[in-house]
Amino acid sequence: MSDKDRAGWPKRLWIVRHGESAGNVARDLARDRKQARIDIAMRDVDVPLSDQGRAQAAALGDWFAALPAKERPDVVLSSPYLRARDTVAAIGAAGGLAHNDVHVRIDERLREREFGILDRLTTRGIRELHPEQWQLRQSLGKFYHRPPGGESWCDVILRLRSLLDTVSVHDGGKDVLVVCHQVVVLCFRYLIEELDEAEILRIDREAEVANCAITEYAFDPDLGRLRRVRYNFVAHMREAGAPVTREPDRSVAAR
Repeated sequence: MSDKDRAGWPKRLWIVRHGESAGNVARDLARDRKQARIDIAMRDVDVPLSDQGRAQAAALGDWFAALPAKERPDVVLSSPYLRARDTVAAIGAAGGLAHNDVHVRIDERLREREFGILDRLTTRGIRELHPEQWQLRQSLGKFYHRPPGGESWCDVILRLRSLLDTVSVHDGGKDVLVVCHQVVVLCFRYLIEELDEAEILRIDREAEVANCAITEYAFDPDLGRLRRVRYNFVAHMREAGAPVTREPDRSVAAR
């Protein structure tokens, strides 16, 4: 099949959520203490990996490194957030990329969903401090609800449509790795698999996207598009003895 027949799809596409972050840990602590706010002072973009997150990223790097060199990523796209960039760095340090000088493209369209006035709030905090937004979200559902100053899932999907157009122009026929965030992983599935609101929310309800879990697609010439190979794959972490964590990012309710 010619490159033209591929219609710009990568040969293989891996979509990975970053390793556990210090923000995930702070969120758990706030929830356990029944606090309204998540106690973390730095900007979300600057939140680093936790110790567990670094172990997860190392295990992920080892999994990629175990692939034949010609089957490893030769294109890497990353969220600009530190926890994503550090996850990419761990993959590279383990020898998990096709070659040592693979260029990492930082793309702001892969950033975490923005929560606006609900940022750094727990479920309790949203109910207590912004009850009108809590009620609105119950009415609209998480797919369409846009908190003031923030984004809905649809807003994230809109920027990912643009990103996939860029990939089709520059990365058709290549092995592409994307490192991003939980909702972004789900929104990729919505787009690539042509799902609807009910289907993607059902997938979301069934299980959280684990930190450093792998979602993988391969180009299927019979379909003329990408076919999902695996989703939420975490065997590499269990084999390495790294913890498997599934904490949602930032605010549970706003996610």
